[in-house]
This record gives sequence, C-alpha cells and structure tokens, in this order.
Amino acid sequence: MSLSAEEWEVIYLSLKIALWCITISALPALFIAWLLARCQFKGKTLLSAIVHLPLVIPPVVTGYFLLVLLGRNGPIGRWLHEAFEISLIFSWHGAVIATAVMSFPLMVRALRSGFETHDWRLNEVAATLGKGPVRRFLTITAPLLIPSFISAITLGFARALGEFGATITFVSNIPGETRNLPIAIYGLLQIPGGDDKVIRLVIISVLISFAAIALSEWLVRKRPTREGT
Repeated sequence: MSLSAEEWEVIYLSLKIALWCITISALPALFIAWLLARCQFKGKTLLSAIVHLPLVIPPVVTGYFLLVLLGRNGPIGRWLHEAFEISLIFSWHGAVIATAVMSFPLMVRALRSGFETHDWRLNEVAATLGKGPVRRFLTITAPLLIPSFISAITLGFARALGEFGATITFVSNIPGETRNLPIAIYGLLQIPGGDDKVIRLVIISVLISFAAIALSEWLVRKRPTREGT
C-alpha cells in the first residue's frame, strides 16, 4: 500500500491537529472536571450545560458559532487579527480550536468520573498527617486519576482525529493547511476514481485509532493501584 506525498501530508496534518488539540485541552479539562465534581457554586448547571453543548448540537452548528466568533468579522477574531495579526480561519490553528471544542466535553466527562469515584478519605487522612493540598494532589489524587486521564486523552485524540463537521465549516478544506483525514476522505468520495485513495486513508484511520486504543489499554494496565499509592 504505497501512499502518495499528498496522502502523507493529510496523515501528518491530522496527527498534528489531534496532538495539539489534546495538548491545549488537557489542563483546562482537568480544572473544569474538578470544578464540576468537587465544588458547589451558583451557575454550576449552566457551566456544565455550556461545556457539554457540543455533544448534543450538530457539529456544523458548532463550526458556525466558531466562524461567527473567531472569523475576521467576529468580535474575537477581529480583535486577534488587529492586535496580534492572528487569523484562525482557514488555518490549521483554527482546525485545532475546532477539534478542541468538540473534544473538550468528552475529556471533561472522563476526568469528572475519575474525580467523583476517587476516595477522598485518603486525602483527609493525608491532611491529618500534615500534607498540604498540592502534595496531597500530586501523591494521592493524581496517581489514582491516571486511568481517567488516559481515557480522557484517548477520547480527545480520537474525537479530534475524526472531526469533520465543525472543522470544515470553520476552516474549510484547504490542502496542506486544514485537510485532515475525514475531510480528505469526504473530498475523494466526490471524485470519480478516488476509491483506491479512500480505501488507503480509511485503513490508515482505523490503524491510528486502533494504535491509540491499544496504547491507552497498555498504559492503564501499568497504572499504580490504590494500595501501591
């Protein structure tokens, strides 16, 4: 199965966008998950609804909202362009933003589940022994949260790798800049005689996703146990 330079470009761009997506989303997702799992405050339900909204509305609608807000004529997009000469529309940076918005709810849900099932009595015992909050988190909570964190990263990566609707609506289909695997596959399906390329890219998509899941399972098996912690 020989891949052309164009196909390698699509694969590289897809991986780059997905990796940047989980890189910029991991810490904010961790904070929001902790906030929703452990804190009580006014507006918590509203915050949860906003965070999870991309899961229930069509991805094209999410892409449209991003276009309105971050486009050249949008309030945020105009400010970014005028102040920093940053343009997110029609660029791979915009594709990262689109995939991050779509992946973020899944990452938050996975991490929130970890916080909610964590035995916080361990932290209370550690507090009585004089350990501060930072040390308690690093030595007790963080190691036991590793499976949920790995799950969040895997879900975010897979969602970013397969994102289509929001991405193509916000940053369009530009070769070498925004054309990821699903956009490339969709484009080839519209071209007569593109079946061979479609099959190759589909196989590559499945292999990358399978590798991510296999790596996730391997890392979870290596996690520390509560007794070990």
